[in-house]
Amino acid sequence: MKQLSRFNITALALGLAFLYVPIVVLVIYSFNASRLVTVWGGWSLRWYVELFNDAAMLSAAAMSLRVAAVSATAATILGTLAAVALTRGESFRGRTLFSGMLYAPLVMPEVITGLSLLLLFVAVNAERGFWTVTIAHTTLTMCFVAVVVQSRLGSLDRSLEEAAMDLGCDPLRAFLKVTLPLILPSVMAGWMLAFTLSMDDLVIASFTTGPGSTTLPIRIYSEVRLGVKPEINAICTLIIGSITLVIIAASLVSKLSSRQGESAAPL
Repeated sequence: MKQLSRFNITALALGLAFLYVPIVVLVIYSFNASRLVTVWGGWSLRWYVELFNDAAMLSAAAMSLRVAAVSATAATILGTLAAVALTRGESFRGRTLFSGMLYAPLVMPEVITGLSLLLLFVAVNAERGFWTVTIAHTTLTMCFVAVVVQSRLGSLDRSLEEAAMDLGCDPLRAFLKVTLPLILPSVMAGWMLAFTLSMDDLVIASFTTGPGSTTLPIRIYSEVRLGVKPEINAICTLIIGSITLVIIAASLVSKLSSRQGESAAPL
């Protein structure tokens, strides 16, 4: 095995420090007893207690979770179907136009996407709120799901699906029984990516939200402009901890399934 040079180790350490030191500082200062986020006043759970008494912040967090869950699910369904259409239908009329429109949000600035959706909702006289934000996030994240699922479908052996249809399955049943279980890890990865992007979005949500549907990023941004409150450190720490637990659980499930597959494989 080729050993890393001192330069490579230093560059790797600096890169990791650049990424994770701010997060570590945020987590540590979420347990700060002082009201000033830049002055250490000792260890305390004071701001976690204050957070759970902040109805506005908790309401914004609940709104973000609902929007992210619904939009990620819708984006996963639509993105998976779009990936199947692009992979299985290599020569249908309008394929280039369809793929271009599907992947446009990947390269289009979010300000343009948000403004376009705002003009659309105003034109159809739609009341801006939960559903407009959900539709906007579905539009934004569907292309990411399609990219993830299409890459998996492109490397999949189509003879397995063709063998199922030779044995009497119709195309839909062959997809549900053979193809979908094989691409399920990429579908779940697409859902998690869509969920994360929805939770993180500020620009598009600010264009499409309405009264009573403030998401967590908008709430945090509105409060940060007046000064960073220690409660923000606390809720960000809870989000980081939740994401860490989800990643660990997904990794354990993946390892368990791979071990079961190896034990079930014929010798």
